[in-house]
Amino acid sequence: MFSSRVPAGRRVNRLSQAHARLRAQGIEVTDLTESNPTRVGLHYPPGLLDALASPGGLRYEPTPRGAPEARQAVAAWLSQPSCFGDSPVATASREGAEAGRVSGPSPVDPERIALTASTSEAYACLFKLLCDPGDRVLVPQPSYPLLEHLARFEGLEPVPYPLEYHGAWRIDGAALTDAIDPRPRAIIVVNPNNPTGSFLAPDDRCALTTFCRERELRLIVDEVFNPYPIDPLPGSGRSVLERSADVLTFVLGGLSKAVGLPQVKLGWIVVDGPEDEVDATLDALDLLLDTYLSVSTPVQLAAERLLTEGTSLTEQIRARITANHRILARVVAQHPAAGLLRTEGGWYAVIQVPATETEETLALRLLEQDRVLVHPGYFFDFPREAFLVTSLLPEPDRFEAAVTRVLARTTGR
Repeated sequence: MFSSRVPAGRRVNRLSQAHARLRAQGIEVTDLTESNPTRVGLHYPPGLLDALASPGGLRYEPTPRGAPEARQAVAAWLSQPSCFGDSPVATASREGAEAGRVSGPSPVDPERIALTASTSEAYACLFKLLCDPGDRVLVPQPSYPLLEHLARFEGLEPVPYPLEYHGAWRIDGAALTDAIDPRPRAIIVVNPNNPTGSFLAPDDRCALTTFCRERELRLIVDEVFNPYPIDPLPGSGRSVLERSADVLTFVLGGLSKAVGLPQVKLGWIVVDGPEDEVDATLDALDLLLDTYLSVSTPVQLAAERLLTEGTSLTEQIRARITANHRILARVVAQHPAAGLLRTEGGWYAVIQVPATETEETLALRLLEQDRVLVHPGYFFDFPREAFLVTSLLPEPDRFEAAVTRVLARTTGR
């Protein structure tokens, strides 16, 4: 078994340097790490951003939590089941059974919503609100390394708790319990997780609620990829907003993933939990947000139109990731030495390949010889070799050609 575990600061440096060198030489590479929806051939409706030019944007009337009309627009969007979508795979797996997703999220109170310039800023605000420098926060592993960076930038210590895969990803409860000494201040859940694509299982949510209540922890749930189901487990409730939280909970989202507009900076925090805790938390959050007032007036005034008209982008992304996931499943099935881990939702998929060389060596070989860029598993702190993570966003023809080369290289066929 080969191992390419490397410190966080050196993650994929050689890959990035090699990719930059090929670009400088004018060599075309198929980027299977692509996470930017504006670069994958989607059709953006003409005039989608016209609302940003509203004359009202010339007036500055700041409110800490965000303009009431913008918070109302976000609340209305979050309160409709259609914002979470349905994939053909998920629909087929739910037919005729209570195994299906519940009816949808409960109505969201706009007074419990706070706007930020991005989900990353939302994390930073919550870390300031809930923690002091030197405190610990629990983060899932595998997961996107941005969480670690955001925590450290606030002077916090990110402590991983493992997700385990046995046909589906679940929280390792014993390891989570081991991670609480000394006591952390908050636990982060990404739902669905990036890159594992796993939704929070109902049993895991119940266990987390008990865990947080007993240890006075706050729960931060990142649901940026929630509108994109692929193959959810039967019976799973996809959003934690489907029912009221029993512990103080912060649910994050934003325009970047919701409607494919990463360049239009608007994120949100929904605060849920016991009423007295929510009220006190919102008061404290008001003070913090009033210090920065970072959300622009034009994007707040445009929020309703962007969320309404942006649904065409959401639908295109759903169709794209569903089509590419089917392609990937078909190609992987032709290579028995490889395996496709279950992807319940999100924009990424995980392929397990034979560990005949380190992930870094394999990723470099794929880049330099096959002209395909993929994420090695160690970028996301997979605990062992060998995993490759691919985006499901690229255009299907290029995606199929690229993953075919990846599987041929990794399995020797």
